[in-house]
Amino acid sequence: MTDLIPELRAPSAPAGTGRVKSGMAVSRIDGRAKVTGEAQYAAEYFAPDLAYGVVVSGTVAKGRITSIDTAEALAVAGVLSVMTHENRPKMRSFDLAWKDMTAPAGSPFRPLFSDEIFYSGQPVALVLAETFEAARYAASLVRVHYDVDAHETNLLESLDQAYEPRKMKAGFVPPSSIGDGEKAFEAAEVRVDSQYYNGVEHHNPMEMFASTVIRAENGHLTIYDKTQSSQNSRWYVSHGFGLSSDEVTVRNPYVGGAFGSGLRPQYQLPLAVMGALQLERSVRVVLTRQQMFSFGHRPETWHRIRLGAAPDGTLKAIWHEAIQETSRLEDYVEVIVNWSGQLYACTDIKLGYQVVANDRFTPLDMRAPGAAHGVHAMEVAMDELAYELKMDPLALRLKNYTEISPIEDKPFSSKELRECYRQGAERFGWEKRPIEPRSMQDGDELVGWGMATGIWDAMVMVARVSAVLHSNGRLVVSSAATDIGTGTYTVMSMIAAEAMGLPMELVTFQLGDSTLPMAPIEGGSSHVTTVGSGVFGACEKLKKSVLKMATKMADSPLAKARLRDVEFGDGAIFLKTDPSRRVELTQVLANAGVDQVEEKYFMTPQMLKQRKYARAVHSAVFCEVRVNEKLGMVRVTRVVSAIAAGRIISAKTAASQISGAVVWGISQALHEETHTDHKYGRFMNHNFAEYHVAANADIHDIDVIFVEEDDRIVSKQLGAKGVGEIGIVGVAAAVSNAIFHATGTRLRTTPMTPAKLLLGDRELPVQPPV
Repeated sequence: MTDLIPELRAPSAPAGTGRVKSGMAVSRIDGRAKVTGEAQYAAEYFAPDLAYGVVVSGTVAKGRITSIDTAEALAVAGVLSVMTHENRPKMRSFDLAWKDMTAPAGSPFRPLFSDEIFYSGQPVALVLAETFEAARYAASLVRVHYDVDAHETNLLESLDQAYEPRKMKAGFVPPSSIGDGEKAFEAAEVRVDSQYYNGVEHHNPMEMFASTVIRAENGHLTIYDKTQSSQNSRWYVSHGFGLSSDEVTVRNPYVGGAFGSGLRPQYQLPLAVMGALQLERSVRVVLTRQQMFSFGHRPETWHRIRLGAAPDGTLKAIWHEAIQETSRLEDYVEVIVNWSGQLYACTDIKLGYQVVANDRFTPLDMRAPGAAHGVHAMEVAMDELAYELKMDPLALRLKNYTEISPIEDKPFSSKELRECYRQGAERFGWEKRPIEPRSMQDGDELVGWGMATGIWDAMVMVARVSAVLHSNGRLVVSSAATDIGTGTYTVMSMIAAEAMGLPMELVTFQLGDSTLPMAPIEGGSSHVTTVGSGVFGACEKLKKSVLKMATKMADSPLAKARLRDVEFGDGAIFLKTDPSRRVELTQVLANAGVDQVEEKYFMTPQMLKQRKYARAVHSAVFCEVRVNEKLGMVRVTRVVSAIAAGRIISAKTAASQISGAVVWGISQALHEETHTDHKYGRFMNHNFAEYHVAANADIHDIDVIFVEEDDRIVSKQLGAKGVGEIGIVGVAAAVSNAIFHATGTRLRTTPMTPAKLLLGDRELPVQPPV
């Protein structure tokens, strides 16, 4: 698709941006559209015959629906239908039809598929009406009756039911071990043996999940969906309802945050499609804030970590086991313990990972899935070991520094973590830190300094990109990528502008449409290395084509010039040795008599080379807390986050990603947890009044450092890695370690609330499973 779609007009950089280079601090080109309201989100597209759907949520955790009374709801003026499992449109019944591109092993949840209840909050009906108000009121009148079964939602009381996942999802590497971790631990002179626990967290992006299905007269469905992949949503809808891909188009030009919650299609999407199919008209379904707590979440996790060391701090044994919740339907898995086998030099490592099936919705990836919990536990354990050794926590990490991933026995493709330690410590002033807890105080507050290491995968996938140079000098680059607020519009435009030597105001990057060239799901910090490399590759092909045309011009100043001899800049091609010999790009196309030149590029990883290396991004996080012991209140007053993530393409958006992730790390450490009433198997604090997230008053100084790094193994074209996930990894551990340094109280569970500081940490199993 080379022409701009009126409903999906991609933002362009403002005039005056000028020539760009990688690493520049360029403002978001979609910023103006967002702050002025010009940007449209999934629930803001209209159709003349638009109907509104409101979801009726179930109230029991397990059982079956015995009856649904819809009479009162149907009597409300404007109500068109109350859709249930008894009268829904036809949908495919076999599991494979409902597996999206990131689905784990098992049977995917299908809304209104049958009378069976799998979790509390499950959608049990959809009220469709002419107005939203009528649908909402009628939804309150639907009466659902159940035959209730006994349920289980308590992970810590069901650890003995843990099992190894039946199958692994794509991208998940099951943990392995080297040496004899158990024997080495028992023989170690200095040992730490502790349990850790992380409570449930829920995604709470600003934009709630919504789908607007616009039905054309010929039955074609154009769906505006809150998703991290338009093509994944199209795949899901077309397969689930037996539609051809030509009958469905999904668009997501703007997404108001997702952080993993949009990796899989959420239930409002199939419900909106059902409504459109049943009514044969356009339908919109928007979830409420309370219903945002009724699907995937960061899973509850229990860990046991045992570290053994020599008196000089040399690690002799790493033993990390974790058990995590999943649903009855699917075996959701995360890379939780694997990080402990990559961080430090050690010859004896034992890793174990299991899941427990509970009566909850399948968990879902949330920013740095697995690492946010696994690295937290490991880094708190390392801090505990440092105090057992009476050793500086940073010195302990440097003592066990490695350029080899021990569990894989492979060198890292690049690793500037040592420099992260150095620059972060210097900026923070770590050398002034007294080792003893409770040794710093300011007024009524104890002051503590803590640090932690962060690690995340350096991912690269496959993508297709189209680049079109128009006769007016404008460049349009397209791929079905997604921008969830991370800056995809901006960074892709920067890559294209730099490659073609154009000012950014002449570059448009199109994304967010399932009809565009294939792109991976936006997740795992892979978009820059994958789609960005594709943009670079497409532009390189385009440059060759345009240069070939330029050399064939009559009396061309570039005759016989090859690509290595020329440079593209200021909308022209010129010889490097003599810039006066130049041809304008518009002149090239005009001379050839063409309106546009298009090139396509298929981006694939250099897998043969990559398989020889471990690939990761790294960070060092330094944190200062101030603790009022009388009130149990903790303030995080300073954070320095030093990041090694390859070449930074867009300095401003990258720094924004890290600072935002640090904010979330503080929120994870001190605030966020969804509490379950196990009697009812229900999340209780499903609102912002009781589910606490960090607010302005909770956040103080955040200093982001990007350490110089260039990785051509991960990204041959750009030398880049991803930054979206790494910023949160290690933050909660650094906060925990700083609290111990301030108070001498060790908290091993998150969140670290005032109650825990005053009354003690959460009780964990006395005899954990081995």
